[in-house]
Amino acid sequence: MKHYDRTLKQLFVYILGLFILTLGISLSIYAGLGVSPVSSLAYALTLVTSISIGITTVLANLVFIVVQWILTKTFKLRSYTVQLLVSILFGLFTDVTLSLTQAILPVPESMTMRIVYLILSLFVMGLGLLGYLSAKMPLMPYDALTYVISDTFHFAFSKAKITGDVLNVLVAAVLCLVTIHSFGSIGFGTLIAAVLVGKIIGFYMKIWQKPLVRWMLTSKFN
Repeated sequence: MKHYDRTLKQLFVYILGLFILTLGISLSIYAGLGVSPVSSLAYALTLVTSISIGITTVLANLVFIVVQWILTKTFKLRSYTVQLLVSILFGLFTDVTLSLTQAILPVPESMTMRIVYLILSLFVMGLGLLGYLSAKMPLMPYDALTYVISDTFHFAFSKAKITGDVLNVLVAAVLCLVTIHSFGSIGFGTLIAAVLVGKIIGFYMKIWQKPLVRWMLTSKFN
């Protein structure tokens, strides 16, 4: 019973973290100044095809799963299936939060308002990542790919993360330039997110991760 209670708490924090993370991504999309590296390819596909961001999020994550398969030369059916299911949930949340953002918040018509939304998106994404990472549950394909890059090329995790982000942004930029003749999903907001989200999540973790983990591991059946 203790294990069951703790797992439920972890699952709650994990799902809530994913939802908050997609809310932050939706805010960055609404700001229109460039989305974070993790969503750059998905949003580029949306701009090119007019398909919903939720569906393109799943498609982009399928690409990340295939890249993992190529790099590891191993098809891990169970792991990739779980990653795909998480991607579908993440895509659904992205569609929902983007719709909510567009329905509730005023359209950012001035640069000041766009910057406010962008800054807000960074702190919301950081909060979502706090829950998602602290729950210690399955990683999304993009994050799992970072570990694969690290192991395959013997990179430090931070270097692997930067490598993955840069490649994702470059692919998204090229796709937009070739098809819609603009940088599309890439902007100065992308650079700001790449630099600051990690610092924000680090700040959150120093304050809240230990109490959050303690709560998840504490069972009412103790």
